Amino acid sequence: MTVEDTIRAYYETLRRGGQLELYFLEADSTTKFGVSESLFGYDEVADALSEQTETTSEWTVESHNLLVDDHGAYATFADEVTLAWTDTRSGERWHFETRWSGTLERREGAEDEWRFRTMHVSAPQQL
Repeated sequence: MTVEDTIRAYYETLRRGGQLELYFLEADSTTKFGVSESLFGYDEVADALSEQTETTSEWTVESHNLLVDDHGAYATFADEVTLAWTDTRSGERWHFETRWSGTLERREGAEDEWRFRTMHVSAPQQL
């Protein structure tokens, strides 16, 4: 699977409510910054993603400008993504125009498997 295929598979897994933590590198240096969170280390990332999956539904994930650069052992990406979901506890529907960027690392011993080492998702503030 290419880097781009991996990112698009992540988006599809998010839409379906699947196990997102499987896409992240199991390392203390793994980080994920979301619209309202900062997560450090694989365990923290995995726990937060698991809770997110349990407490949200009806995801919309629309990629608008995915750019990928494969550097061999690692890759970088950036994208503009429309995100929307429903909070299953409150019933509130959330919608954001977001910016994504990060790095992926080729899984050791696997030519075509990639894992996110860093992911940054932000929403621009309206001025």
